[in-house]
Amino acid sequence: MYPLKFEPILKQTLWGGDKIIAFKQLNETLSGVGESWEISAVEDNESVVANGPDKGLTLPEMVGKYRHELVGEANYSRFGTKFPLLIKFIDAKLDLSIQVHPGDELARKRHNSFGKNEMWYVVSADKGAKLISGFSEQITPKEYKERVYNGTFAEVLQTCDVKPGDVFYVPAGRVHGIGAGAFVAEIQQTSDITYRIFDYNRKDKEGKSRELHTTQAIEAINFADVQDDFRTEYDHLKNEPVELVASPYFTTSLYDMTEEITCDYSELDSFVIFICVEGACRITDDSQNEIAVRAGETILLPAITQEVTIVPEDGGVKLLETYL
Repeated sequence: MYPLKFEPILKQTLWGGDKIIAFKQLNETLSGVGESWEISAVEDNESVVANGPDKGLTLPEMVGKYRHELVGEANYSRFGTKFPLLIKFIDAKLDLSIQVHPGDELARKRHNSFGKNEMWYVVSADKGAKLISGFSEQITPKEYKERVYNGTFAEVLQTCDVKPGDVFYVPAGRVHGIGAGAFVAEIQQTSDITYRIFDYNRKDKEGKSRELHTTQAIEAINFADVQDDFRTEYDHLKNEPVELVASPYFTTSLYDMTEEITCDYSELDSFVIFICVEGACRITDDSQNEIAVRAGETILLPAITQEVTIVPEDGGVKLLETYL
């Protein structure tokens, strides 16, 4: 096996902008692209291998073909042929809806699905760009209903000005929203379940209001989720991995590199994903498979990979590394 690239799955949305096509250097003329699904096993949105001998196979087909060699023995025992993570770039030209995601137990009960715990890494941010994450004050379910219906729900949410490099972990149950001007990389469980609470009274292309899930959301919301700032603080170090998130669902680190680094995965029983958020590099594995990676690209290293060497190009590279 070898490092895998996948064809991006581009999503045109009501709120999408024009940054994704340029960032990924795609030969596309689509407008209003709000999301690029980089690695996905979501039903009807399965990623397709873009390189090497397995080009054209879907991600579920790859898991079925290589099993633990691709995902790791523990992951294969736990998830079977269902790849557990979904990787996206998101470009918000307009505010996304205020929403919440269910955890594993509720998602399994209601949808026979994984829950949706996720994280954001801010790739770029226009002046004034904001993210909504969690409550700024404690409210009750009764007050939640009242505020949603009288239009004051946003007043009790934590709204944060953001800049490139900001990180937010968004566990299931935390009310959140991506604001206009924010461009983020998102790492999440394989799930497409979102409960929309408020959508700024927008209409879709047919002039209809998008469905809201105000009542369904109540059971999913963590009403005790109150903090002064939900940003993840981390050390900004060069040429060594900096852990950003360690959760039961994924572990993610940032590599901000100007020098060559070798990563030893011999003790790791998992696939590894690299998301390039800035610059470019070359990655060579222990079987001497070499792959070029630039900003906007994502690669999947099979679990049988023992070691990789990353060589930055053109002055440096920033990579998000994530695995289970």
